[in-house]
Amino acid sequence: MNSQETALVFPGQGSQYEGMLSSYLNNVREFKDIFEESSDILNINFLEILKNGTKEEMSRTEITQPLMLISDVALWKIISDKIEPTCLAGHSLGEFAALVAAKSIDFKDALYIVNKRAELMQEAVPEGKGGIAAIIGLKEEEINQICMSLSKEPELLVSAANLNSENQIVISGTKAGVDEAIISCKSSGAKRAIPLSMSVPSHSILMLDAAKKFSVFLDSIELKKPSNEVLHNLDALPETKIDSIKDKLVKQIYNPVRWFDIVKSISNKRVKLIIECGPSKVLVGLIKRISPNIETKDLDNYKNYLSIINQ
Repeated sequence: MNSQETALVFPGQGSQYEGMLSSYLNNVREFKDIFEESSDILNINFLEILKNGTKEEMSRTEITQPLMLISDVALWKIISDKIEPTCLAGHSLGEFAALVAAKSIDFKDALYIVNKRAELMQEAVPEGKGGIAAIIGLKEEEINQICMSLSKEPELLVSAANLNSENQIVISGTKAGVDEAIISCKSSGAKRAIPLSMSVPSHSILMLDAAKKFSVFLDSIELKKPSNEVLHNLDALPETKIDSIKDKLVKQIYNPVRWFDIVKSISNKRVKLIIECGPSKVLVGLIKRISPNIETKDLDNYKNYLSIINQ
């Protein structure tokens, strides 16, 4: 494997599942150590959640966000001496793991950052008042028109949140707005419109207040220039200036994740292999649809980890 032709990507909320990454927990001491360290730092037993957490518990954003960060970083750390990536990227929350891997954010600081981010996002919209849904089979322009029309009514605010591929887009907003958008998207020809189980309407204007408070908190954290390119959710571009990195991390809370553009940017760098460092295979699935000529490996599969470290 030529690590100079390799990119690393890190998943965010929605990739967690019950009993995930058990092979690592049972066989890789360093992986388990990172969970124990993180549990001590945040005073939450993430090791127990990883082993026995229910779907409901793991879907609560104040648990999901740090849990996913720890999982992503733990998987990166156990392959980091084998890979020097061309670039890195993370989907939503995964952007913080990418910045840890690029030595821009200290892992302990990242835990505090993500914990505060989750807290502020949960506070911004009362549970049950927000909604998220995946729309399959409509273009971004069609979805934007539907959302703009509905959002003329304040109680029906809804917008595109994750631009995952050309025809798979996640919308986010008030529960009423998302419900109405599902109906309108189906009537406009969407193949599927599926409500998703997440406790906050991420990447929507409803998160603006949370983003403002998050900006104040982030100002107190020291970041460094990334050692490797990190492609940001906001614009699919790398950044080297610390203030600009912080600005992009704040703005991504209430702006859409441009994942389709990120994968195209990685492809343009002539990357031959993309490794997904995290549970599940969500990003690998999206990458295969966007850039089918790029080889992918997911570390949800323990055998893929073994193949990397044994090369």
